[in-house]
Amino acid sequence: MKQKGKKLYQPLEAYMILYRALRSFLQLKKAIQFGVLDEQLKERIMLAVTEVNGCAMCSYAHTQMALESGMDHDEIIAMLNGEFKDIPDDEMNAILFAQAYADQRGHPSKASKEKIMQEYGKEKTKAMMGAICVIMAGNTYGIIFGSLKGRITKQKDKVDQRSSLLYEIGMILLLIVYIPVGVIHAGIAHILHISAYPM
Repeated sequence: MKQKGKKLYQPLEAYMILYRALRSFLQLKKAIQFGVLDEQLKERIMLAVTEVNGCAMCSYAHTQMALESGMDHDEIIAMLNGEFKDIPDDEMNAILFAQAYADQRGHPSKASKEKIMQEYGKEKTKAMMGAICVIMAGNTYGIIFGSLKGRITKQKDKVDQRSSLLYEIGMILLLIVYIPVGVIHAGIAHILHISAYPM
């Protein structure tokens, strides 16, 4: 299997990615419900992040979701190959920011954060960040589960070459701990109005 994505995330990184996703999930759902973020932009963001991280399982899932949102098949394939030729002009900077966020392992530059805030405004930026955080978690753990499934079913083309059996088992065991801790962490942050992604 082709793995052109970044080096896989270490335990502490993976926890923070999960925490941000848990903190963001309901906000993202609400933003879509109230039209702050439309489904196609959400899927473009998720495809861009997935392309950087190299998650085969997520590529398959989000191809289906993107098609259901009305995106063109050729545009989806192009995005998964890192080509952004058919993206609407007013969404391009959002997609490039999402890609940079993943490429910089969740630590984009202050200048890029300020630029995205100025262009899209606070509410839409928060919604886009929610989409980025949710797919980052999906990629982080999708790579692990997809690769482990490939090992179990003896489908070598499904095994991520950046991973190992020890890494996969270790990260799944940690995930069992991370989920309840992350839910509590996210709940406390919500009560205290602490943002998952300071802008």
